[in-house]
Amino acid sequence: MAKLFDVIALGELLIDFTENGLSAQGNPLLEANPGGAPCNVLAMLQKLGKRTAFVGKVGRDMFGAQLRQVTEEAGICMDYLREDERVHTTLAFVKTFPNGDRDFSFYRNPGADMMLNADELPLEALRDTRLFHFGTLSMTHPDVRFATRKAVTVAKEAGALISFDPNLRPPLWYSMEEAREQIVWGLSRCDILKIADNELEFMTGEKDFDRGAEILRKQYPNIRVLNVTAGADGSYSYYGKGRVFVPAFRLGGTIETTGAGDTFCACVLSFVLDHGLEKLNEKQLTEMLRFANAAAYLVTTKKGAIRSMPEREQVAELLANH
Repeated sequence: MAKLFDVIALGELLIDFTENGLSAQGNPLLEANPGGAPCNVLAMLQKLGKRTAFVGKVGRDMFGAQLRQVTEEAGICMDYLREDERVHTTLAFVKTFPNGDRDFSFYRNPGADMMLNADELPLEALRDTRLFHFGTLSMTHPDVRFATRKAVTVAKEAGALISFDPNLRPPLWYSMEEAREQIVWGLSRCDILKIADNELEFMTGEKDFDRGAEILRKQYPNIRVLNVTAGADGSYSYYGKGRVFVPAFRLGGTIETTGAGDTFCACVLSFVLDHGLEKLNEKQLTEMLRFANAAAYLVTTKKGAIRSMPEREQVAELLANH
């Protein structure tokens, strides 16, 4: 029986304030870019023709209204977005370095995304999706952590594939040990893992990707596809007994890397929805990574994430020309 949604994601929806030049007085100008990893993923999935929905919470304020408008424009079902009357929408201020890397300062003590509780979950919708995606920003505090775990459990029991991206942001955790504990929970529940190189080292102590991936796959045999993103170097996919590496697209023009990992993640999820997880071969995994790397590169040539996602045709053109 067909499911109502291809992907439901739960987590943070926030405003990324990114630098955009200087004023006449020499002060930095900040652009209010809609963001938050889960909705970044969904925005790209919409571009790839998937039916998506978001579960989360914003403040009943101007930024919450902006986020609802932009995500609905992107085609994401926002029927399950809650609004908090007392706590404001979470804000992130992004410092961008010359190479495109970023440093985050969060205004989230508290932020509305932390206020989601289990009673606000759309349980029927969670049972009606092919895939459920989450990260750890919705696991930093007890109530939203319980809601996240319940959502994962409900979706998994209804037969959904589970996708997890640790998306480690150290400033948001009381301790790194607490962060490690919550990442461990996510690793133990997911079928599809997208993990960045620094997160792999954090969880395994290994700088060598092959050794780090082997450690995780032995500890968590539930992980069917394990993808490691290595920024400007490229990406790796570990599946079955195989391992595939595809270099990144280095064509210049990178402005900032916000949303690149989320775009990569979305392309992988779209591939899995189209092809399943059974008997994938090296050629298919290479095709998956090439498309995901190309889409991620295109996002780095624009500011922000949700409004910067490329069309499928743009990715195909890039692949055809390079």
